[in-house]
Amino acid sequence: MSSEWQSVQLNQLITIKHGFAFKGEYFCDELTQYQLTTPGNFAIDGGFQLGKGKYYNGPIVEDYILKKGDLIVTMTDLSKATDTLGYSAVVPETKGTTWLHNQRVGLVQIKTGVVVDTKFLHYLMRSDTYRQWVVSSASGSTVKHTSPSRICDYRFDVPPYGVQVSIGEALTTLDDRISLLRETNATLEAIAQALFKSWFVDFDPVRDRMEGREPEGVAQGGANVASAGCAGTTISAETAALFPDAFEESELGLIPRGWKVVPLSSISTVTMGLSPKGDSYNSEGHGVPLINGPVEFGEYFPVRTKWTSASDRVAHTGDLIFCVRGSTTGRRVVADGDYCIGRGVCSIRAHNGTNGFLFQTINFGLDRLLSKTTGSVFPSLSAPDIKGFNILAPEANLIDTYEDTTRPLLHRIQSNQRKIETLTQLRDTLLPRLISGHLRLPEADAAVVEGPRAAIGAV
Repeated sequence: MSSEWQSVQLNQLITIKHGFAFKGEYFCDELTQYQLTTPGNFAIDGGFQLGKGKYYNGPIVEDYILKKGDLIVTMTDLSKATDTLGYSAVVPETKGTTWLHNQRVGLVQIKTGVVVDTKFLHYLMRSDTYRQWVVSSASGSTVKHTSPSRICDYRFDVPPYGVQVSIGEALTTLDDRISLLRETNATLEAIAQALFKSWFVDFDPVRDRMEGREPEGVAQGGANVASAGCAGTTISAETAALFPDAFEESELGLIPRGWKVVPLSSISTVTMGLSPKGDSYNSEGHGVPLINGPVEFGEYFPVRTKWTSASDRVAHTGDLIFCVRGSTTGRRVVADGDYCIGRGVCSIRAHNGTNGFLFQTINFGLDRLLSKTTGSVFPSLSAPDIKGFNILAPEANLIDTYEDTTRPLLHRIQSNQRKIETLTQLRDTLLPRLISGHLRLPEADAAVVEGPRAAIGAV
């Protein structure tokens, strides 16, 4: 570490302003201009996430309106593992949203006359040593709390301002790439969902045929959604002809004529998980990755934290792994390889490789499926609940058409998610080394420029 780095406490550089206790009577679920920041807006490894919006339609206190680029920190953590306490995040620019500085969230303010880089502080307050300090001094048994004084007592070695800027920029470059990939995936998912909703929920092509209209946005020459490059609404004349031109009654209401209401088990194989014997577990990467419940659920794929020698209940590539017990019942990820499924999850494997159709069928039917849960404190779904869940089954050739159209989108989402995981690993590897001064900036710059694989080898 350079001799130019000086030992300081955060209280020499910053203050932390408490948030305002906005009145609960003005909270609402409907979208409004004003959204309250909450601990749920902090990702587990730090950084801002949108989460489930808590909107506000009451009087506004001007001093508690946040600006793009403001650095905030979470002061309360409701999770059992204290996942986010003390982590920082940068307020984003969110179209149509004004973020409010709510209670339980602190605003980091640089002291007058102090020269320190905000991006550097952001990553400092996501480092392991900082987090250990905050968590070790937290109060509360079930709900953990910290305070501005506890956070600001943290001591560390601060580099010269120019080095701070370089560290902040290097790590921000990685986070920006991750954010862009996530935004791309959200767009791709929205396209696949919009097409499914149009075809299999709203039945737009059926209504068009009934009323003698040419389907809106018909692509010429038999082009499909993917080849036409359209946002999920274009339909070829050949595809339009696959839809019936009338409805009929069913237990799910009006459905296209000739389509059937069938149990989920008719288009998929459902396998309930079973916990392996205790002596089969390991964390060394031996055997088959084990997924027991939501703690192993990532953004799209499972997170590999445990392995087991057991292999009698296995999910394979493309299977939907679905949480069936606890408060997170209904959470789901896609298997990117073989996984042993433990108690608390099940695998749902589509027949004939119709994974995209199955995935969206579960998405759009989730509320109806979750209505079958039993247990108020610890809700759960049984095998008969899932296997017997009634869904709408169109003609097989129409399902195949949907698969052919959206498969490229799914593959790109999966590829992007792998890039996200690699870049996240790179950022998490670089962050503590840069903040501590154990990695020189030229090495870090080369790591970012040359790519994740070369970078991970370099550090």
